[in-house]
Amino acid sequence: MTPRLASAAMPLLRALDAETAHRAALCALRAGLAGADRRPDPPVLAARLFGRALSNPVGLAAGFDKDALALVPLFRLGFGLVEAGTATPRPQAGNPRPRLFRLPEDRAVINRMGMNNRGIAAFAARLSALPRPLPGLLGANVGINKDGADPERDYPDLYEAVAPHADYVALNLSSPNTPGLRDLQAEARMAAILSAVAERRARLPRRPPVAVKIAPDLAPEALAPIVETCIAHGVAALIVSNSTIARDPSLRSAARGEPGGLSGRPLFAPSTDLLRRAHALARGRLELIGCGGVEDGATAYAKLRAGASAVQLYSALAYEGPALLRRIKDELAALLARDGFATAADAVGADLR
Repeated sequence: MTPRLASAAMPLLRALDAETAHRAALCALRAGLAGADRRPDPPVLAARLFGRALSNPVGLAAGFDKDALALVPLFRLGFGLVEAGTATPRPQAGNPRPRLFRLPEDRAVINRMGMNNRGIAAFAARLSALPRPLPGLLGANVGINKDGADPERDYPDLYEAVAPHADYVALNLSSPNTPGLRDLQAEARMAAILSAVAERRARLPRRPPVAVKIAPDLAPEALAPIVETCIAHGVAALIVSNSTIARDPSLRSAARGEPGGLSGRPLFAPSTDLLRRAHALARGRLELIGCGGVEDGATAYAKLRAGASAVQLYSALAYEGPALLRRIKDELAALLARDGFATAADAVGADLR
């Protein structure tokens, strides 16, 4: 089966409630029913992240494969990077259902999953069992439990657990569905966590780069301290951004009032603005991954031009299915060629030069 044929089944999945459909999609991936895209990426899509060459800059965001159950099939779809997780120290059931909602008129999703996952031990074991080499970058996204958390203890432990198996480790400090988690983005608290992670990282034989995922709802004055704190503690990248708790009055879908994190098309503008400001503040000292509202070649291209070395998507995949990835890459390649860029890496930050 090809991704195009698999996408033809999306109306059937949308007949299910959102969480059941998501689980069905993971099962289909594991069973090989989503197909594979074996066409090579055109050279114009070449990108770089964490010093590694990528055949394309289009990635899958954390949250789709929380437990690292379908990573090889996801890479076969043609992603340049795939981020698994979020994994927490102990297994966690998450919030009561229903907790995942489609907003079809707005091409958006609201989730209040609560970082449900099977825990870091099972997560790391699955990463360890993956065949190597993988065709793209593997990210491991980690976060703290809702109860009994000690961030300065837990994040270093989580980093150490996945360091032997991941190409980078993303620290989730910004999920809106874990009480108090976003408070960890305050300068002093973030500095303490990143210092503890850096100290542990320095003692390990394998030290994948650290990324920090931030919220789109930061106060304007909060971004500069986050950028400088990350740089001071050896963080390699920011992922900009997580889902938003904001609700634009223009939202039309029936579920627009559900609490939780909003992702998809309405997140594109605020997350891209935050990305652009982060790029200006970082001045080349941090790499950036653009996440939020990527749904076609134009939105991916806008993220690159705003400063992202790579982009991530999730919500659009839930609407379009796996054929979306090839369409995004084809459209992005055409836009890069139209504007005279030899590679995607050459377009990074073009709007701010």
